Amino acid sequence: MDKKDYYEVLGLKKGATEAEIKSAYRKKAKELHPDLNKDDPKAEDKFKEVQEAYSVLGDENKKKMYDQFGHAGVSGNGPTQGYPGGGTYTNFDPSDFGFGDIFDSIFGGMGGNDSFFSGFGGNRSTSRNRPTRGSDILMRLDLSFDEAIYGCEKKFNLDVVEECDNCHGHGGFDKEDCSTCHGSGTITKEQRTILGSFATRTTCPDCKGVGYTYKRKCSECNGKGKVKVNKKITINIPEGINTGDRQRISGKGNPGVNGGGNGDLYIEFIVGHHKVFEREDNDIYVEVPLTLTEAIMGCKKDIPTLYGNVKINIPSGTNSGDRQRIKGKGVDNRFRKIKGDMYIVFKVYTPNKLTREQKDLIDKLSNTELETEEIKRFNKFTKENE
Repeated sequence: MDKKDYYEVLGLKKGATEAEIKSAYRKKAKELHPDLNKDDPKAEDKFKEVQEAYSVLGDENKKKMYDQFGHAGVSGNGPTQGYPGGGTYTNFDPSDFGFGDIFDSIFGGMGGNDSFFSGFGGNRSTSRNRPTRGSDILMRLDLSFDEAIYGCEKKFNLDVVEECDNCHGHGGFDKEDCSTCHGSGTITKEQRTILGSFATRTTCPDCKGVGYTYKRKCSECNGKGKVKVNKKITINIPEGINTGDRQRISGKGNPGVNGGGNGDLYIEFIVGHHKVFEREDNDIYVEVPLTLTEAIMGCKKDIPTLYGNVKINIPSGTNSGDRQRIKGKGVDNRFRKIKGDMYIVFKVYTPNKLTREQKDLIDKLSNTELETEEIKRFNKFTKENE
């Protein structure tokens, strides 16, 4: 049977980037793993197919050959080793591609058992003991409208995990090789089955895979090497921050493992409303009320902006909904290096209480020709529609 196109197997188009290939492989491997699809008799074949596709597309040289010559360009190419159940695949460490969550799903997080990886030529224990950076933390912070527009300084308390000063992050004193694993970090046991002998490698339970222990445990951190400290954090918020913007504080996230660094803290901002101004991205809108006579005759009027009042000319015949733009009077966004504009939206208000004199004046005005072309067209259509 002809082999499927490797790009098609991974759900990709030809020319996919290295990152896209790796991401698609991880997704497919998790989705099609036989132990997660026990009701599908073809699950193992599909899983092998995905492995084979990635063994080619994940290798820069093989990918070039495959792109040029297809399957013929990669048949028997490069050093390979046996895959359980048949087939040949290039050496790689599957722990580099996020298989941990697959095994947590299968074995309920039992971890530490390395027998599965013998078929891949990888070392599960080695990858478990690598320094791993801690995860990031997301924190939301409320800002007033003015704080976001003009920038500010914010202070808040935060529990952070830091290196223990007493043991300098080691967790103990008088370091020595682990007596259980003799410094290797793993324990290997041989298992015999009807199919032959298999080596099962597990993480050393005494040193947790690091290969060494300490004669004396640090009393300050209880052997963890890190302590939780409540600290007052001060951040300077630049002008123009908007809802959804984030600011990173390096090293204030969750602690790493095996000597890995802390993650980062991300502050996500939520900006409050203003009683007069409305903000859309970096533009500011303000509704300006006009009397009937101001709208008819036109006038000069002081308008509030983010940076003080400005005087503008309002033309005669202004209607509700008409706009004027004042360039550069919007948000001076230092965070994104953009400056917005300000839009004045006029709203004409009709008085609902008139004096006798005002009523007489309006009555005289109504006897004059006030109809605009728009009013005339509408009245004409209404008569034709009778």
